[in-house]
Order: sequence, then C-alpha cells, then structure tokens
Amino acid sequence: MTKSRSKRIFAVLAVVCVAVGVTWFVTRKPSSSFDGIADTNPPSVELIQRGEYVARLSDCVACHSTPESAPFAGGLEMATPMGSIFATNVTPDPQTGIGRYTLADFDRAVRHGVASDGHRLYPAMPYPSYAKLSDDDLRALYAYFMHGVEPVHAANRSSDIRWPLNMRWPLALWNAVFTASAPYQAKTSGSADMQWNRGAYLVQGPGHCGSCHTPRGWAFNEKALDEVSPLFLSGSVLDGWYAPSLRADHNTGLGRWSEADIYQFLKAGRNPHAVVFGSMTDALNNSTQFMTDQDLQAIAHYLKSLPGDANRDGAPWTYDAASDRTLAADERLKIPGAQTFLAKCSFCHGQNGRGQGQWIPPLAGNASSMTSENASSINVTLNGSARVVANGVPDSYRMPPFRNQLSDEEIADVLSFIRTSWGNRGGAVKPEEVKKLRERTNPASSNVIVLQMR
Repeated sequence: MTKSRSKRIFAVLAVVCVAVGVTWFVTRKPSSSFDGIADTNPPSVELIQRGEYVARLSDCVACHSTPESAPFAGGLEMATPMGSIFATNVTPDPQTGIGRYTLADFDRAVRHGVASDGHRLYPAMPYPSYAKLSDDDLRALYAYFMHGVEPVHAANRSSDIRWPLNMRWPLALWNAVFTASAPYQAKTSGSADMQWNRGAYLVQGPGHCGSCHTPRGWAFNEKALDEVSPLFLSGSVLDGWYAPSLRADHNTGLGRWSEADIYQFLKAGRNPHAVVFGSMTDALNNSTQFMTDQDLQAIAHYLKSLPGDANRDGAPWTYDAASDRTLAADERLKIPGAQTFLAKCSFCHGQNGRGQGQWIPPLAGNASSMTSENASSINVTLNGSARVVANGVPDSYRMPPFRNQLSDEEIADVLSFIRTSWGNRGGAVKPEEVKKLRERTNPASSNVIVLQMR
C-alpha cells in the first residue's frame, strides 16, 4: 500500500468517525437526573400547590396560552428572524399534550430543550434559563402539570420556518456552545447570602429575566447567563420592545431605584419611576404579582447588587427645566413635536414631563427616553399598552394607541421632542423607524386578560 493511499484511507476513516460522532451527539437524548425513576404514586396536594407556584415563577401560562385558548393549551405565535413558531399544548392530554411524558421526559424538555420523541425545541422555550431549576422544583412542576392542569385536546401548530432552517438537529450543537445545563449552585463569596442566592436563582432560573433583558449574539444566543458577565441583564431589543437594563445603570437601568421600588414594580406594576408596559405587562399580570413578598424582596436584593457601566450609561441624568420654555406659546410652534406633545401627552404625563406619581410614569429621565434604542418609545406610542391587572382589579390609566391619530412623521417628531427634552439623551426618532414598526406590529388589545391557571 502506497503512502498516499494510506493517507487517503486515514482521512476517509477520520471523516466517517467524525460523522458518526456528530450523528450520535445530535440525535442522543440528554441524560436526566430522573432516569429510571418511576413516579407512580399520586403526588401530595402540597407538592401540586408548590408546582403551581413554580409555574407562576416561570410564567409558563403567558407563552403556552392565548386569550382565546384554555390555559396551557398552546397556540401563541412567536416571531423569529427565521419565521413564526407556535407554543405547544402542555396540558396532560395524552394525544396532543404531555400526558404521556414521564418525569424524565418532562425534565429533558424543560431543562434541556428535548421533547419526548427526541426532537429539539427552539430556544424560544427558555430552557437555557430553566436548566437552573432545582430537582425539587422540577418535580413539583411536573406534579402540577400532570395533576393540577385540566387536559385540553388541542392539536399543535407547525412552525412556518422553511427548510433547511427548520432542521432541529443543529440545535444540539447550539446547546453545546451556548447553554450550561446544570441546576443553580449557590454562591458563598462576597455579599452572596441566602437572600442574594434566592434572588439569583429566581432571576436566572424560573424567572428567565435574561431571555428579554440580556443582549443576544449572532446566533440569537444570550450573551451572558449570570452576573459573572457585565452584559447580563444589560438591556436588549426583542420582538419590537426594548427591555431595559436591570443593572445599576443610573440612566437606563435601576440605578435610581431602591429595593423597595423594585419590589413595588414587580408586585403592583408601577412605582414613581415607571409603569409596566409591553411584554412586562403580561409578566406582571400572570407571574410576578403572585410571588411571595420574600421572593420579590430577594429579586430586588439581587438586582441591586449588579453594578452598572458608566462607559455605557454616561453621566447621571439630572432634570433640565430649561426645556419647559420650549412649550411657551411663542416657542412651541418653532420646535417640531412640541405642539403635539402639549396636545396629546402633557395632560397625563405633565407639561414638565414628570408624570403623575406612581399612576402615570414620567417621561423625563425615563429609561426609554434615555436609551438610544427607541423601539419601546415607538411601539407604545403606536400601539398603547394593555391594562395592568393587580389583585384582580384592572387599572384606570393606560397608554392609548396613537397609530390612527398621528402620522409617522408626527410620532417621530413628538418622540424626538420627548427624547431630547428635560435632560433626556435618547436622541431623535426617524419617520422611517416609525413606519417599520407600524408595519410589524398590531394595536394592543383593549381587553383585560389575566389567564387563570386553574
């Protein structure tokens, strides 16, 4: 055998070995800490109740339900750069839901992103965060879904992602690079006491806050999964909204908020700095308000421990009263957007932009007015915001949609005025940016919808 032929044979064998290895890796089912455990005994009432609470912490109902469907019956459309996917039925129906899932199957789906038949789940299911769920919480969650949720026979909708982007096996490689599938491990250094660790677990794990508030990379991966990186929870644009920094950034994050402010925001949906809107309204209506005071305080304690970034955030904001003069009768017609602000915005938000206490948020110094990312400013002006429903009572004040009242240019002008007044540094908005979001979005529903989990 010649030397060159030996090299070719070796190369072919190497390619075959690599192909076999990759095929095994992308088709294997991940191991589960519940493999071989037969969960045949009916769970206790206490375990089911705990599982319901974990489902609230994880906000499962928001994604796996629609306003028209029964809780957890699936069908919610989620837009991705590749096309739309639809949340699945996770009720215990044996044909269309997860009724035949074992505890190990459930674990693989929730914490590893692999369905019982072996196909990979898209990371719109936040399993990179749910991977940090404890075994005890996972077991309780399974008990709730199997014994505390009503089965609903509702067929799942296929995604409209086209071949070859709809192939699932590459997600195994994505997971290997971008996820860390291990339950949360408590820290012991520095200020990491019991309350801090509980807050870290809730934020990083079931709360999956990073899914919206952490910037994403070229592969749509979260750039950080915990506080080790300064990018974690540093703010990100997702689905037409800007989820602001949850770090101690003075201008665009929580630097001016106290722990009590964070607690109040998560419990009631409002505080003197802000009112929930956009996707956070669903999180408040269906999840955070149901958390215990201790857990909300732990979240607040953890978030306040995350440092800001002065290089990213700039000098601390201070109110600039000089902007008020632009609204004088002899000045406002000279400034594009000033007259529109006075006519459409000032009655609620105040002519000085300071808002109305905790009921109507300030525009002066607001994170959405301070960041260069203008998606939230445009989206909420175009489409308004759904009602906040706290303790079963819809609020009386909500941002109305202006998409049918104001043109793209008028919205761009008024937002440019707001985002450059009172010391705000967000910058101007262009009409074409408004036009783009107008075409991508629909008006917020005026119906009050809070999904009852049982």
